[in-house]
Amino acid sequence: MKAFQVLLVLFLTAAAADGQSFHPGKCPQLCVQEDFNVTKYMGTWYEIEKLPAIFERGQCNQATYSLLPDGTVKVLNAELLSNGKINSIEGVARVKNSSQPAILGVSFFKGVPDGPYWVLSTDYQSYSLVYSCSNYLGRLFHIDFAWILARTRVLTDDVIDGLHDKLASAGVNINRLTVSNQTGCDVMT
Repeated sequence: MKAFQVLLVLFLTAAAADGQSFHPGKCPQLCVQEDFNVTKYMGTWYEIEKLPAIFERGQCNQATYSLLPDGTVKVLNAELLSNGKINSIEGVARVKNSSQPAILGVSFFKGVPDGPYWVLSTDYQSYSLVYSCSNYLGRLFHIDFAWILARTRVLTDDVIDGLHDKLASAGVNINRLTVSNQTGCDVMT
């Protein structure tokens, strides 16, 4: 038991030091986009704001989604690192339950469980609000992520404010959101 406690403290300390958004208790149950149309969601989305994510280190973060013949979604995430190199990773997203198509699971590595990808709100043409949350140690604590995405590298303040309101009303701490750097991204196209 002592080793478990030490590992837990080390994990939580590392997550806190890296700005991860972890909380006691289980993940909240948020409402997702009704009548979500995965086909209309395809294309490139640019990250406007996010909760801190240990796996995102660069700027110009973007995700490109394309429908695969088997109905799954190819996911290509890319970012520009400080050394000028493009870092990217490819994965696959799957609708978890056809009655709730806005709840997807994304996998980037074989043998690793899918990560949640919940589309809370989108108009398909300009903005998307995405949430992800995973429980750990039997729901002792959870780590969550949130992204405000746009079809362009900028989004108007009124749209961002409305998306902040949706997150806040769902109990997500919007004070931890950080603005993503989408300048100097010409090399990404």
